[in-house]
Amino acid sequence: MSLSFAIAIFVLFLGSFVYQYSRRKSLMFVKQGQQLRSTPDYYGWHSVLVTFLPSLLFTAAALLLMRLEVLKSPGAALTAIWIALPLLLVWPALRLIKAELNARVLCERFVYLMLLGTALISILTTVGIALSVVFEAARFFRQVSFIEFITGTTWAPGGAFLESAGRGGEQGTESEFGAVPLFAGTLMISAIAMLVAVPLGLLAAVYLAEYSSRKARRLLKPMLEILAGIPTVVYGFFAAITVAPLIVNFFTRLGLETSFENALAPGVVMGVMIIPFMSSLCDDVITSVPQNIRQAALSLGATKSEMIKGTVLPAALPGIVSAFLLSASRAIGETMIVVMAAGMAANLTPIPLEQMTTVTVHIVANLTGDLAYDNPQTLSAFGLGLSLLVVTLILNIVSVIIIRRFRQRYEAD
Repeated sequence: MSLSFAIAIFVLFLGSFVYQYSRRKSLMFVKQGQQLRSTPDYYGWHSVLVTFLPSLLFTAAALLLMRLEVLKSPGAALTAIWIALPLLLVWPALRLIKAELNARVLCERFVYLMLLGTALISILTTVGIALSVVFEAARFFRQVSFIEFITGTTWAPGGAFLESAGRGGEQGTESEFGAVPLFAGTLMISAIAMLVAVPLGLLAAVYLAEYSSRKARRLLKPMLEILAGIPTVVYGFFAAITVAPLIVNFFTRLGLETSFENALAPGVVMGVMIIPFMSSLCDDVITSVPQNIRQAALSLGATKSEMIKGTVLPAALPGIVSAFLLSASRAIGETMIVVMAAGMAANLTPIPLEQMTTVTVHIVANLTGDLAYDNPQTLSAFGLGLSLLVVTLILNIVSVIIIRRFRQRYEAD
């Protein structure tokens, strides 16, 4: 039996004993005619917290010291202390159980602090991600002009390796970090994906929420959500092997020159991949609209389609905008489909039938190469990542403004 398993059995046994004993003790107070300030379950959890909370704090402190390399490993002494603390606190915890004890306060404060801690972890994680990207991007922009980065129309960072090796003067070896082609490709492919996903996903959600029978809904919704479980690499194969040749054959017959690695194929397939996200989120939002709103519209003489168009969808618009934002974020961050179907050529063109690529593709390519970490080509991944963070922030701000304006107008109506 491992030590961790033995400790787990010890905690379960001691915790169960303390909880049950405290609960029965509080019930004895009731039989004696005393009035409890909390329910018996709160007294049980109060004793459990008093018994094990110091051990949890001790464990957190030990992990912090190990992280700071003050302690090498837990060791037998730390394990003995962890076991001894609950045993020493069992008797004081049980002695605290009295009828006038407000056990609910301690339990609720513990839950409040635990929830606050989880929220702070999420916030601090976001701040840490942002700061790490900002600091590394600053190193990149000390070597490359920011103006060149956001306005340049040529992305050719391969010359950075030759420049670091002292061969930057050779013809054709200059490195250029103009990110406009990458952002244009990201915008083009994401726009195509959203043009496919938004109408199909929204219409599918309207059908499932308003028109389908319960039997059809139970059958169709799981089938639609199967698309969400397919790996993106499979979508990439489908885009490269099936969709791209179909697009080439179709437009070739129309007399248009089309590359097998074009932006249209990954955009369409990415839109198909995003349909389940858009549909599922919109379905949940539409079904959450109060039924009395529907009944009020129908009672005023509106048809079902008029009721959906004029009442249900406006009421669900904030959630639909959120679903659109999440779907757009998924499209912007997709990499594998673009690599397999569109390639990695940073081509600035308004024609989706030509080869294009996205920001995320070059972030992966630059960070997984054999170049030194301080090379401009490697650091350019952080510049691109910072740009994506800014774009995402702008999208969130715009969506919040739209939601607030619509809610105010809808409430006023």
